[in-house]
Amino acid sequence: MERPGAGGINSSECENVSREEETSEEFEANAMDSLTDMPFATIDIKDDCGITDVPHTNWERSKENERISKDQIKKRKKKQKDYQPNYFLSIPITNKEITRGIKILQNAIIQQDKQLAKAMTSDGSFHITLLVMQLLSEDEVNIGIGALLELKPFIEEILQGKQLILPFQGIDTFGNQVGFVKLAEGDHVNSLLEIAEAAKRTFQEKGILAGENRSFKPHLTFMKLSKAPWLRKKGVKKIDPEFYEKFIGHRFGEEMVHRIDLCSMLKKKQSNGYYHCESSVVIESIFSSEGLYEHSIPHQAFSCLLLLIRN
Repeated sequence: MERPGAGGINSSECENVSREEETSEEFEANAMDSLTDMPFATIDIKDDCGITDVPHTNWERSKENERISKDQIKKRKKKQKDYQPNYFLSIPITNKEITRGIKILQNAIIQQDKQLAKAMTSDGSFHITLLVMQLLSEDEVNIGIGALLELKPFIEEILQGKQLILPFQGIDTFGNQVGFVKLAEGDHVNSLLEIAEAAKRTFQEKGILAGENRSFKPHLTFMKLSKAPWLRKKGVKKIDPEFYEKFIGHRFGEEMVHRIDLCSMLKKKQSNGYYHCESSVVIESIFSSEGLYEHSIPHQAFSCLLLLIRN
């Protein structure tokens, strides 16, 4: 916001005392007092600029600027308040060893309380959420698709041609409301966190509302009580740890990340149970068949290379 001009003075002489943008909670709560919060509030305007008077019209202009600023802040706060994510970046879990292990876990819980069947994550939709966002129109969806494509080189830079393998072991919950399979500790966690941060930055730079207030914690959800709200009326208010105690240290397997999808939370799922997907990027590795093939290595040479790697 520029400082209002004053009569015939040269505005460049007052450049050093221009207003700085005010974004504090105090300013949002009381825009009428914002003038006293500005850095030039303690400076005598006449002495600073060498003028004898400040025309009344300029103060009116200042009040108008304050009103516009107040309206902009209200709109920004309303937009953030209305933020309801409806899209997300997904890493699909396709390793059958992992999905089979989760089904065994789910069935073991259901055997102890059949009501919980409705709280289970359905087949085909197991995934890791990298980022949530709000896309309210087809134009915004297209912008999101573009952002996903722009994210790919950042992912390649982070991975440096290596495979990103995610090992899953053990069980935990979020407040006994959401049950998930834990991601084991290791260097892969740092790589995943870097990718998540790059995704958040890339989408936000496109003007997309994305991310959450809480810190990113990668997890593989297998059940959530919110899927069946009526359970609370029947006395089921939390996930009993005894239901999954036998799986506390269970190794579910490893997932090699091969793609990232832009998925809708609300559109009808695919026939295989996975979310509606707007677009995807393939994560290539110099050691993966897809990556090697897509880099035009002949099939016979690729087979020989695999033999060399295995030996």
